Amino acid sequence: MPTSPAIAGSAGPFFLSAKDQKVLGWLAVFLFTAGCIALSGRIAWLGSYPEVLILPIVEWINQAEDVIVATTKPFFRAIAWLLDHPMTWVRDILHWLPWPALMLFAGAVSYRAGGWTLALFTVLGLGYMLVIGYWEEGMNSLSLVAISVPLAVLVGFTIGIWGFVSRPAERIIMPTLDVLQTVPAFAYLLPILILFGFGPVVGLIASVLYSFAPMVRNTIVGLRNVAPDIIDSGLMSGATRRQLFWRVRVPTGLRQLLLGVNQTTMASLSMVIVASIIGGTSDIGWEVLSTMRKAQFGESLLAGIVIALMAMILDRVTNGLATRRDETAGGQTWILRNRFWVIALGATLAVALVGRIVPILMTYPETWVVSPAGPMNDFITWFVVNFQPAIKEIKRISLFYAMLPLKIGLAQTVSPFTWGFVWTGNHMAITVAGLALLAFAGFRKFGVNAAAAIAIAGCLFLFGITELPWPALVAVFTMIAYRLGGTSLALGVFAGLMFLLVSGAWEKTMLSLWLCGIAVIVAFVAGSALGIWAAHSNHVSRIMRPVNDTLQTMPLFVILIPIVMVFKIGEFTALLAIIAYAYVPAFRYAEHGLRNVPNDVVEAARSMGCTPNQLLWRVKLPLALPNIMLGLNQTIMYAIAMLVIAALVGTNGLGQQVYIGLSKGDVGIGLVAGAGMAIIAIMADRMCQAARRRLEAPDQA
Repeated sequence: MPTSPAIAGSAGPFFLSAKDQKVLGWLAVFLFTAGCIALSGRIAWLGSYPEVLILPIVEWINQAEDVIVATTKPFFRAIAWLLDHPMTWVRDILHWLPWPALMLFAGAVSYRAGGWTLALFTVLGLGYMLVIGYWEEGMNSLSLVAISVPLAVLVGFTIGIWGFVSRPAERIIMPTLDVLQTVPAFAYLLPILILFGFGPVVGLIASVLYSFAPMVRNTIVGLRNVAPDIIDSGLMSGATRRQLFWRVRVPTGLRQLLLGVNQTTMASLSMVIVASIIGGTSDIGWEVLSTMRKAQFGESLLAGIVIALMAMILDRVTNGLATRRDETAGGQTWILRNRFWVIALGATLAVALVGRIVPILMTYPETWVVSPAGPMNDFITWFVVNFQPAIKEIKRISLFYAMLPLKIGLAQTVSPFTWGFVWTGNHMAITVAGLALLAFAGFRKFGVNAAAAIAIAGCLFLFGITELPWPALVAVFTMIAYRLGGTSLALGVFAGLMFLLVSGAWEKTMLSLWLCGIAVIVAFVAGSALGIWAAHSNHVSRIMRPVNDTLQTMPLFVILIPIVMVFKIGEFTALLAIIAYAYVPAFRYAEHGLRNVPNDVVEAARSMGCTPNQLLWRVKLPLALPNIMLGLNQTIMYAIAMLVIAALVGTNGLGQQVYIGLSKGDVGIGLVAGAGMAIIAIMADRMCQAARRRLEAPDQA
């Protein structure tokens, strides 16, 4: 009897429905996982990937690096010599200008970008640098940004044009950008040092490599999103291909391009401390680094605030210029059209000339410098001494009841000292049975995906991510990717996991994944909860905005200082540092998503009698879920970025391997560890994007 099209369309292979296939697929994965766990004690290679199958990728990289350096070192040293001159010129100009002249010009630019409020904020921010005694160091850092941003914009714009005109090029460019933005900067510092030599230019090159990617992405988006009717109008006017590009596409997409400049500027500024490590320049980054090494919390925080203020000022100014609309009358002369800038430059030059005559305008008196670093250090000491019992208890509960079970498993964590009893086989049987009942309840209530999530979480808590057999983890991660994005995503995830295995980075990757996973869960839940609150309270939103700005622009090293002083060195300290940095995207995307729910939908729900709780849980959150998922994506990216910094306080994962490679001069170790972090980030990014697409089009899932 022939099968009807309707039945054929709803059934998969072997006449199973899509739901049955999903259930059987997960059941097969969990049976395979259970088998691997049961046999791991008898079959050694299930617990640890065989060393004979590990490829000498580190050695291959080092050999290739030796060849590249031998053939190209003179060329790169010449580039370093050329770039050193503009950096020196900019730095000399900034130091030549009297501080009132620079503050006047910066205030004028800020006024043009955002009005009197931004101008006042800029002047006060520069005034803080002056009063706190970091003016000279701030100008050295600004000189790096002043050169790296134009270079990054030029490189990014050029590559973006290439990606715009060529789809094959775009398919190469995008994954390359993913790698550059997810590989820690420390991983590629060593090859840069070898090629370009030691000095400020090396920091400049590192900043350009890290910061040009946003310009590429925004260039492609800005040029591609020009409306077709605008292009048709240009063609009908007789524009050539070159005229169509420079006189139609670029002006129309200028706002998007300027937003790329904004993001490039922020990315460049975030590299200030990294540049200081390898540049040896007396700038703000070096002040943060040196005071951090001495555990001087007050001094380090004060210097870090300088970078945060510079980032906020540049962010507001570039964003304001990107979104500003100039309204100038036609037919005016160049001077009349640009009279504001002519007046601003003239006033700046006049103040500069006066400053050469009046000494106090040239050099801020040292006796006027104010530093509250001492009281800040005293406060931290007082806090640690008086709250030591509570600090120890928080640390103990977090370690023994959450962190260690997820790392090595509940069976190895439970003991009379930690949990108050001895773990036995009966406890294991009861726990497994309870987990199975919970998964079955989740299946009945929410479906197979909920049951799978409960089962995966239970396995991780029972056995620990570092103790689970690697074939089981590969199967679970590949299955998750398949359920989210299909065969192509599953193959990509499988290939990434196999690279981690054959490169010998699996063990360190699992340690990083463990710490990063806990941090992401806590940061995402806390950030989303605060974002929901802020979306319903303008007062909370106003309070949290400067807090979030500070956390995102404050150098990552500075975030470590108070946490280290309170909780000392260790994995718990690293966890708190990652959470503090990574919660911000979850907050912002949750607030943005909820505030942008259409008003007509909200009013319709209210007219139907929805209570505030029903309105939130059944209307607003489902509509804002794609944005919230994007927040999860960015939370993961931020957490991974913080892993390298967290390695400074006692973590033993890929971040530590990056530092080992840098300290030993071993390019291979650093790049393999950096590639491992990039693989984690890219896999997480692709899975989050797939989940977001499913939420936006559930009928296509």
